[in-house]
Amino acid sequence: MSQLQCPKCQGSLESVVYSDIEVDRCTNCQGIWFDSQEAQELKKMKGAEIIDVGDPSTGKKFDAIGTINCPKCKTQMTKMVDLNQSHIRYEKCPVCYGVWFDAGEFKDYKEENLSDIFKSIFSKERR
Repeated sequence: MSQLQCPKCQGSLESVVYSDIEVDRCTNCQGIWFDSQEAQELKKMKGAEIIDVGDPSTGKKFDAIGTINCPKCKTQMTKMVDLNQSHIRYEKCPVCYGVWFDAGEFKDYKEENLSDIFKSIFSKERR
């Protein structure tokens, strides 16, 4: 299989394995590609946040990039917002269901804290 390219900066994606789950991390911007369900699986695993070595400030810059294509199937990805943590914006492929997190976003996604939970409860009440 050919080397995957970063959908944000076109850097090379390298394989990173945590507890038998293989994800692809950009060697340049440190964003992470998760195949379908890998992010949710890793979110449940203690210590999995160590795969996200990127600087969140770099991630914020790359988050501003508008349209990106899936590194696997080249389909235009959809911008998503995490329901429990509305400050986390990631991209999801509508075809292969993979997701792209910019640097620092997976660590933030995994470390959902009490204030995020309260915010999600109260924002649902206001809808």
